[in-house]
Amino acid sequence: MRNSTRFFAAASLAAMSLFAGVAMAEGDTLVIGTDATYPPFESLDSAGKFQGFDIDIANALCDQMKVKCSFINQDFDGIIPALQAKKFDAIVSSMSITPERLKSVDFTSKIYNTPPAIAVPKDSTVTEATDAGLKGKTIGAQSSTTHANYATAHLKDVELKLYPTADEYKLDIANGRIDAVIDDVVVLSEWVASDAGKCCKMLGTLPTDKVINGEGAGIAVRQGDPLKDKLNTAIAAIRADGTYKKIQDKYFNFDVYGD
Repeated sequence: MRNSTRFFAAASLAAMSLFAGVAMAEGDTLVIGTDATYPPFESLDSAGKFQGFDIDIANALCDQMKVKCSFINQDFDGIIPALQAKKFDAIVSSMSITPERLKSVDFTSKIYNTPPAIAVPKDSTVTEATDAGLKGKTIGAQSSTTHANYATAHLKDVELKLYPTADEYKLDIANGRIDAVIDDVVVLSEWVASDAGKCCKMLGTLPTDKVINGEGAGIAVRQGDPLKDKLNTAIAAIRADGTYKKIQDKYFNFDVYGD
C-alpha cells in the first residue's frame, strides 16, 4: 500500500522483462516487481529468498496460469515507473487500488483489504488514534504510500515525518525519535508482536478513506495489458479452489480478503 516518483530508461530495462508486451504462453516467465521490505506481505529471508503472503499468492497465480514466477526487488518509490519502463510485468507489493494510481496503471481485483492503524511506544500517554488524540505528536510513515497520504489528509494536527522504508520509521520510534507510526494494521500488528517491535504497542485502527486507501491491495499492470484479465481469472480460481485460504491461514488468523 504505497506509490512512486522515480523514472527509468525504458530501452535498457525492457530486456529485463521476458514477458513484457508479449502474449502469455504456458511455460513463459512472469516477472514481478516487489519492494521486499514489508513483512508479512513481502520480505527477504536470511538467504535472500523472497517470502511473504503476497509472494505466495503470486506463485499460486503463476501455477494457475502455468507460467513461471520471477521476482525483482524494487524500492517502492520507483516501482510504478519501473513497471511502465518494462523492468517487470506486474507489481505485487501491497499496492492499494486508488483513483490516483489508476491514472498510471491498471489493477486486478483486490487480493486483500485491511485498514490503516497507529502504533506508539509502550510508555506513550496517547490514548486515542484520532487527530485530537495525536495533536502535537510526530508520526512516521513510509513516503509515497497511502498511509502517508492519509496522515496528511486526516491527521492535520500532527507533524508527519516521511521515511524511504518502513524499517527506518521502526528504528526511529524504537529509539524515541518519533511519537507514533502509521501503516497497515497487519504490518504493525505483526511487528509489535515480534522481538523487533517490543518497543511498541498498537494504539488502534483508523477509519478507511475510500479515495485515499482505495478498494484494497491489487496487482498493478501496464494500462491496457491483457495480463490483467488473465490474473483476474487466476485470482478467482485460487479463491474458489481453497488455495487462497490455505495461504491466508499460513499468515493470518482472520479473513485478510476483507469486505
